[in-house]
Amino acid sequence: MRFTLYPLGNEAVVVVLGETISPAIHDDVVHYYQMIQQADLHYVTDIVPTYRSIAVYYNWRQTNYGEMTDLIEKILNQDDSSSRSPQRRTIHLPVCYDEAVYAPDLAHLAQVHQLTEKEVIERHTAPCYRVYMIGFLPGFPYMGGLDSTLETPRLTTPRAHVPAGSVGIAGAQTGVYPVDSPGGWQIIGHTPIQLYNPDSDDPTLLKMGDWLTFQSISKETYELIKQEGRIEDFIEEG
Repeated sequence: MRFTLYPLGNEAVVVVLGETISPAIHDDVVHYYQMIQQADLHYVTDIVPTYRSIAVYYNWRQTNYGEMTDLIEKILNQDDSSSRSPQRRTIHLPVCYDEAVYAPDLAHLAQVHQLTEKEVIERHTAPCYRVYMIGFLPGFPYMGGLDSTLETPRLTTPRAHVPAGSVGIAGAQTGVYPVDSPGGWQIIGHTPIQLYNPDSDDPTLLKMGDWLTFQSISKETYELIKQEGRIEDFIEEG
């Protein structure tokens, strides 16, 4: 595997693994992120993966760019492709697409694409989405795999308040708001599952490298899951 290293200011090394957004490159991002993480490098303060690169932040008062690049190159050059694990985690996220309550932009989106609302829901729930990275908000997933017929521009005027759990589309992306936030995504549904819990030891449900499916549910099932559902019931390991 070929990679390029370059500095990010005086406190990070960026490992570039490709120039495009692709599943193959992201497989490398996931693999090398895990390698660097497991190496438990001294002075590393954070490791941040993206679509095609990994930023390794370090304490510049205790080490320097040259030392860090030497360490990272040594780790990555020890890679054995046969050691890669094919296992993955899939979250099956329940979503209520009820227009009157949870999907204020569903009708508009259907009209724009000359589809019925049922067809929009079917096309949105059909793929298994890859979580490329987490950003923008705590636990907000940037995912690939949206049906191209559902690609829709952001709202001309963003909303001042989008409730946590809102499922939306913006351009070629679909995502889920983990916390209340302003936002301009086209909202087409809502999940009763909490994606971000600041009181938990592991506050974000979704992780880089996860896969996610949306499962359409009724308002009645939504309320039942909200009251009694366990997050573990919607996670598939393997």
